[in-house]
Amino acid sequence: MNRRTYLAAVSTASVAAAAGCSAVSDTQTISEPTVDADSPGRKTLVFEADDGEVGHVGVDGTVDSGRIDLSTEIWHREGTRVSSIRLNVWTPDPATGSPARVAVVSPVEGDSSPPPSISLYTPDRRPGTVVEITDLDDLADETISTLGLVVIPAASEDTELRIRATVELTGSGVLGSDYTLDGELQLAYPALAER
Repeated sequence: MNRRTYLAAVSTASVAAAAGCSAVSDTQTISEPTVDADSPGRKTLVFEADDGEVGHVGVDGTVDSGRIDLSTEIWHREGTRVSSIRLNVWTPDPATGSPARVAVVSPVEGDSSPPPSISLYTPDRRPGTVVEITDLDDLADETISTLGLVVIPAASEDTELRIRATVELTGSGVLGSDYTLDGELQLAYPALAER
């Protein structure tokens, strides 16, 4: 057997096999989650695929002095990593026509890495404020429960809150699936009207 011919054939086959590896992974969008509601101000979006739960996004809010303090939890299945989180937060039909003010109050950071990139901005032709988190580093493969938000509605009549959550997950391994989790929470905080 000619060793050079053998090595050339094996190398060509390896390169051809490796070239298709990125195509093996596919992206599945899950945009019809179920909603688990513990109360009007505490709800969870549960995203499922044929083989079980892929992830969930939970929000728990309390009212204090005319503001809503929100804590979040973002869980994803073993073998996936969070590549980005996008939360669009708004009050539907604000009484004054002014949007609610939104702030990030809890740092999102892991044990040993620098904090991720966080952006707050007003989207074009859409209501509310967008909180976008990328570059999660060592948080990417963990449950993220360190993201806290404060929402201050423009008027006391603005007792409803909407949050559209979009979470991008990447699968690990050659056969891992990528997921886009997309859903909306409709929350209510009637205690705001009592201020």
